[in-house]
Amino acid sequence: MELVVIRQLSFFVGSSAVITSIIMGVFLGFMSLGYFKGSAIKSPRGGVRKILFTSFIVVAAMSVLSSSFTLINQYFGLMYSWNIHSTVIQTFIYSFIFLSAAPFLFGFNTALLSRYLHKHSINYTGNIMAWDTIGSVLGSLATTLILMPFIGVNYTVILITILSLIGAFIARPKITSLVIFAVVLIPTYIINTDYFLNQKHGILVNNANSTISVAEFPDTTALFMNSVPMSLYNRNTGVAAEYIEYINRNFIDNMPRDTKRDILVLGAGGFTAGINDTYNSYTFVDIEKTLKKVSEKHFLGKKLTPNKEFIVQDASQYLKNTYRKYDLIILDVYSNSYQIPEGLITIEFMERIKSRVKDGGVIAMNVICSASFEDKFTRVFDNTFRTVFKNNTQRQVIGYLNPWRSEKVPANVVYIYYNKENSGRVYTINKTPVVYDMY
Repeated sequence: MELVVIRQLSFFVGSSAVITSIIMGVFLGFMSLGYFKGSAIKSPRGGVRKILFTSFIVVAAMSVLSSSFTLINQYFGLMYSWNIHSTVIQTFIYSFIFLSAAPFLFGFNTALLSRYLHKHSINYTGNIMAWDTIGSVLGSLATTLILMPFIGVNYTVILITILSLIGAFIARPKITSLVIFAVVLIPTYIINTDYFLNQKHGILVNNANSTISVAEFPDTTALFMNSVPMSLYNRNTGVAAEYIEYINRNFIDNMPRDTKRDILVLGAGGFTAGINDTYNSYTFVDIEKTLKKVSEKHFLGKKLTPNKEFIVQDASQYLKNTYRKYDLIILDVYSNSYQIPEGLITIEFMERIKSRVKDGGVIAMNVICSASFEDKFTRVFDNTFRTVFKNNTQRQVIGYLNPWRSEKVPANVVYIYYNKENSGRVYTINKTPVVYDMY
């Protein structure tokens, strides 16, 4: 349940260490309270099964409320309507409302069962702690490695609910209980089916890595990943998002045709980088394996040309493992101001990128940040970039720029590095051989 919640919330608040720590902290905090309460409550004779039955029913219900995409979407809609925009505050409120009861009852049930079984055998306390830990390990591995990748997050939610109801039935195996199970399970199934999510939200993929949807507008098609518009494309005109058009027009369309160039795109998006180029060699790298199929079928409406290769891998790991160098590297992983992959904004990562560009080659990074350096992230990112790429750099704001606006208005900013020889020499009042440098 905890892993599913972290995955579902990443659609709305990202998956940074801060967000994850809030969820885990609240989850474990209430579970600890459950352990205390379960170890102190006076359990009446014959009442343990009844208590466990009720607990598992509540766990099943809260699993649905806390993990179903449709309900989470409603919650964040309310947050924005109440003018609560901080992702940290949103996550705190969400966690205290939806991640309190079920974790509390997890701890409560474990402590209560341990006490109950200890009366029959003093060895049961250690046994139940061991099985509790084994269940946590197996549950975590199964959820991330098997369930979410292969059956999807939505059907994993249904499975968690079913398992909770099975726990309730084991505690109190009565036919009349099936009515309560049906009341919980039927709406759970309805709002978590692929059909419902597709019809209601346009979701095509909902797995361990991404929630992907495609929306049709009068003049363009939009590809969304984790609630963020990743790519725009007009099938009639072949025009993509403005920043991609800038890169295509200035760095790809102008490439000489004397030889085929090697182009690396980290963060494939909708594969619109070099969309009309059938000559040069492209390598698209993205962690989401369904992206190519979804893009071809629902977004681009056509197959990628043979000169484009798609590799499913983490961007940093790909750069670490490959020895290839590229004429042009396009980095399009900083797709949103609150869903920034923290490992990809470091000096170490940028040095890894720099090591993979050929002499005379170019690196272009699209970043969502403040055009006029209004926020701390923009300023620190700029410092980080210029620490690695000290010379031959360019910062291109895409679209409208008003440097006098104090609001933190995000914009597409393309950072560009030209890998050309540069001695670092500067002009001083004592030495200014400009004429020799120019001519």
